Amino acid sequence: MTMLVAEHVSLSKGGRAILRDVSLQAHAGEFIAVLGPNGAGKSTLLSALAGLSKPDSGKLLLDAHALNRISLDQLAPRRAYLPQNPRLEWPISVERLVALGLTPKLPAVDELPQSFAPAITRALELCDLAQLRDQPATTLSGGEFARAMLARAIVSMPQILIVDEPITGLDPRHAMECMTLLSRFAREGMLVIASLHDLTLATRHASRIIVLVDGGVVSDAHSLTEELIHKAFGVRAMATGAGDSRGFTLLSPSEK
Repeated sequence: MTMLVAEHVSLSKGGRAILRDVSLQAHAGEFIAVLGPNGAGKSTLLSALAGLSKPDSGKLLLDAHALNRISLDQLAPRRAYLPQNPRLEWPISVERLVALGLTPKLPAVDELPQSFAPAITRALELCDLAQLRDQPATTLSGGEFARAMLARAIVSMPQILIVDEPITGLDPRHAMECMTLLSRFAREGMLVIASLHDLTLATRHASRIIVLVDGGVVSDAHSLTEELIHKAFGVRAMATGAGDSRGFTLLSPSEK
C-alpha cells in the first residue's frame, strides 16, 4: 500500500524558513486537503512531497524508500503533480496537452498512439472537456485551462496525485465537480493531496485536513473548527449544516 511520509522536514528559501519541522504520514485512499493562509508553505510542502523540492533537514519517504533516491523516471509513473498557475506557450490541442500526462515526449504533428485514446477520452470526459479536445489549449479560458491541466494530471491514473490549488479559477459547478472527482479517486485507492482555500469544499470532500501556519502544522485532523479557522486565518467563522452539508460562513472581525 502506498505511503508517503515526511519526518521533521524543514526547508528555507532565500534565508527565509518556509517549512518548519513538518511531519506527516499519507496513505493510499486518503484525500488530504492542505489549508493555510498565503505564505504558510502549502505549495512548498506539496512540491517537497512530489519529490521536486529538497528539504534542508528531515526525511521524505515513499514506501520506506528515501524520496530523493528515487529517480524522476521511476517516480513519474506513480506520481502526478499539478503546480499552482501552470503555463503553456505552444498552441497544441487540448487532446495533445492531456496526452503529455502519459509521456513527456510526443511527436509535434504525428497522430497520437491509438493506445492513448481510451485514457485521454476518459480524462477529457471527467474534466468536462470532450467538446474541446481539438481546440488549441492556448485559446482556452482560465477555468478551461485549469481543467485541461487537471485532465493531464489524472490521465495516467497515478497512485499519488498532488495538486496545488486545483479549483482556483473554476466556476462553482466545476469546482464542486473537481472536488467530487478527487474524493472519488481517493475512495478508489489513490492518495490525493491538494492545497485549497475553500474551507467548505475541503470540509465536505476531504477525508483529512492539514492546516499550516508559518510553515508548521497546527492541525492534522478529519475536520475544521471555528476556533482553528480563527487561529489559522485570523477571521471568525460560523459552522453551518452537518455531515455532507457542513460548511462555514466567514464573519468580518467586527461580527460576533
